[in-house]
Amino acid sequence: MDLFSAVVTLFLVMDPLGNIPVFLSVLKTVPAERRRAVLLREIAIAYLVLLGFFLLGDYLLQFLRLEQEAVSIAGGIVLFLIALRMIFPGEGGRAGDPLEGEPFVVPLAIPLIAGPSALATLLLLQRSASSSKGELLLALTIAWLVSGILLLSSTFLHRILRERGLIAMERLMGMLLVMVSVQMLMNGVRVFIGP
Repeated sequence: MDLFSAVVTLFLVMDPLGNIPVFLSVLKTVPAERRRAVLLREIAIAYLVLLGFFLLGDYLLQFLRLEQEAVSIAGGIVLFLIALRMIFPGEGGRAGDPLEGEPFVVPLAIPLIAGPSALATLLLLQRSASSSKGELLLALTIAWLVSGILLLSSTFLHRILRERGLIAMERLMGMLLVMVSVQMLMNGVRVFIGP
């Protein structure tokens, strides 16, 4: 997987456009003058979590003795399920019960930005990518940065796109992720079956 594909995959899984309504809902009790600082802190914490997983994830896969084909096939299935949730979301909210006071780590940094989906995708890309670790780190940083910028401008984007526009964008991102997941699954099966 090249740099662009890795950036797009990580960006789609982080789903910043789908998270905008949740972010706005969680931050509505935070004083307006503190919101930007809280958002910056949560985005930075999410990056540290993703970076920690990036550095330690390969050791976890080696410890579990997983082969590249298994990771690629499992990655395709997991990404496909994530994409289906983006296209056909469930009835329940994604932020959980509303918290009193200023959010810290949960639910903004984890699980909304650096959630299980993003961490699993990072592991799978790391294990199945033919690119270097430096290239994957760059892809992670770019995807996180673009997601962070979109989340920092969440009030503006919500005003322009409204609820229906954000839902449409999330569905479109889900469709793109379906295609990425099917390709990842096909690559894993092709390598497993052989020439």
